[in-house]
Amino acid sequence: MNRRSFLGKAAVGVAATGLASTISSPVFALAKKKGIAMPIGFQSYVFREEISNQPHETMSRLASYGYKNVEWCSPKGYQGPFTPLVKYSGKELKKITNDAGLETTSCHFTWQEITDDASLAERIEFANQLGLKCMVCSGGLGAKTADEIKKRCDQMNHVGEMVKKGGMIAGYHNHNGEFDEKIDGRPQYDIMLEHLDASLVKMQFQVAAITSGYKAQDYFRKFPGRFISAHLQDYSPSDNTKEVVMGTGIVDWKDFFVAAKTGGLKYVFVEMESDPSIMQGCANYLKEIS
Repeated sequence: MNRRSFLGKAAVGVAATGLASTISSPVFALAKKKGIAMPIGFQSYVFREEISNQPHETMSRLASYGYKNVEWCSPKGYQGPFTPLVKYSGKELKKITNDAGLETTSCHFTWQEITDDASLAERIEFANQLGLKCMVCSGGLGAKTADEIKKRCDQMNHVGEMVKKGGMIAGYHNHNGEFDEKIDGRPQYDIMLEHLDASLVKMQFQVAAITSGYKAQDYFRKFPGRFISAHLQDYSPSDNTKEVVMGTGIVDWKDFFVAAKTGGLKYVFVEMESDPSIMQGCANYLKEIS
């Protein structure tokens, strides 16, 4: 089960839900000049079984690829894939992560975990133990009407206020549904951006939206400073349902990283759900351009 399928099941009733070996030196120089290089990260859900059963060994292997940063999924919210890790405190998970040579700046939390104040307080404590900079809500704002989206955005703004008091930044992660499912001809994502408080909730853009016709860099430029991070995917030019090594697909990464500074990005996390074997190739590509 991929992460999107997992979240869809978890949120029932809650929300609608060939390696490129080189890159031109001018692009590399531009990245350095613009200061948009950022630590290479990966999303832990891709390796959920391996991490759950052998967390240190698996993350040490990923660190050897060149990854520096891991985005966790909250074991409490993602029980099933991460049940074996529920026993660990945030401090213990932080130690496992750091001992493998990785930092952890971000973590996904489910809508159910963070929209109850008592649960949210406990999750903020866990997040601080883990050493997070960002607490990212993994979905839940989608709805059938604009009014319902606004209501849920108000809830998310409250979460953002509490997370800010806890010393971190709240984020919201999109899926393709926020673009595919429209209200009055507009993507739901655009309505969310109108109602989320930019000072309390930043966005984590899933580049997979390109398969629905929406480019991350267009949103970075249209909504400057609204984004904190992104999930990186790339897709075959002949079949946009097939994930491929970054730099060999349909995403214009040069333009993406140029626009990233405007968008406000601080972190990127590779998330190749269908084929984890290409994660090493993606790390190699990102090392060349960062």
